[in-house]
This record gives sequence, C-alpha cells and structure tokens, in this order.
Amino acid sequence: MAGEVVRTKTFVPVAANFIVDLAHKALAERNEFRIALSGGNTPRPVYSEIARIGRDLPWERTLITFGDERCVPPDDAQSNFRMAGEALFVPVSVPEKSIMRMRGEIDPAIAAQQYQDDVDLLATQRGEQIYRHDLILLGLGDDGHTASLFPGSAALNEATRRVVANFVSKLNAWRLTFTFPLINHARHVCFLVNASKQAKLTERVISGDPQFPASRVNPTAGKLTWILGE
Repeated sequence: MAGEVVRTKTFVPVAANFIVDLAHKALAERNEFRIALSGGNTPRPVYSEIARIGRDLPWERTLITFGDERCVPPDDAQSNFRMAGEALFVPVSVPEKSIMRMRGEIDPAIAAQQYQDDVDLLATQRGEQIYRHDLILLGLGDDGHTASLFPGSAALNEATRRVVANFVSKLNAWRLTFTFPLINHARHVCFLVNASKQAKLTERVISGDPQFPASRVNPTAGKLTWILGE
C-alpha cells in the first residue's frame, strides 16, 4: 500500500491545490484531464475550493467520472452527482459533455453495464484497452471501505469487470462502483481523509492490512497519495 502520505492542518486548500496542479500537468502533457470524483461529506469543501481556485481551467477538456454512486435519482440528497454539481459543476459551469453520470435511478445491473460500456468506449477512442484516469479520488469509510467496495461484498473479488452493481448487506442497498482493476489502472490515486476519521484505522490501511478493502488500492503503474487532515 504505502504511497506518499501528506499530513496537513489545512486539508481543504492542500487537497484542492493538489488536484488543480495535477489537472494543469495532465492538460499540458495530454491536452485533457481525466478525473474520477468520490462522494460523501469529506470532498464537498474540496470541490468548492477547486471551483474557486480552478475557475479558469479549460473544463471543456476535462472528463469527469464517478468512482461510485448510490442507487438514487440525481436530484436525491444522497446522490454523489448532486453533491458534485452543487459544489463544483454549477459554480464553474462545467460543460455537460465533460460529465459522465452514473445512473443511480435505474436497475443497478443495467446502470453498471452502461457505465462500463461508456468508459470502455472512451478507452477505445483513445487506443487503450482499459480507460486510464489521470486521477481517481477516493475516501475511506469507518469499516475500511473505499468507493463502494465494502468488506465482505462480491465486488471485492471482481477481476475483469471495471464497473459493477454491488449489494452492501450492512446497508441493505445496492451501490454502483468502480472495481480494483479500473482503480489500480489509474495514473494517480488520491485518498482524501479528514481529521474526523479514526487515525488507527487509517494507519492500518496505509500499512496494507488486508482485512480492509481500501488497502488493496495499489496502482500497478501509477502513483498513490494520501492527504490526511489533522
């Protein structure tokens, strides 16, 4: 696991600047920036800060995907898409064509297949076997889950599909999620973990404790960064 660990008392600006700097680098090198967003409460202020400092980014040359989504309509309060829209897309007027939304309101298996098809098409158009993100943002749950890869869930064992519908027993709910084959293919993966998280859990995940799904994030030919609020 390991990777670079950044501990900071100014979590939001450090995280936002890290993302915007990576965007500029990708745009300079490849003329587009491919980012997968994470949901939950932790990244919301980070997205708002990106909207403030990254207003002049060429958003028409970004491709924004989602690492996971709750199976709810896009206007639902629990929707990761809605949160990102309020914090980032609307404030900087991100073009609709730059955003790939997971369709949480339809049958989960169909939604997952559609999303994988869309991601695979992007890869084919770019001469890639698997779509390669410049940056995938991830969070860390109190049970060691990341994206919607929960302990004991079927998606942990997925070795070929890139996007799946994953039933989470503890929530009695379906989630849509990236799988490890797609996550670990990224050029860069960054965990955003704020001070409210259990420090002992975070350290165990970083050290590679296999009982936690997040510890299985290890880009095969990319970088891993942890930004930890303190």
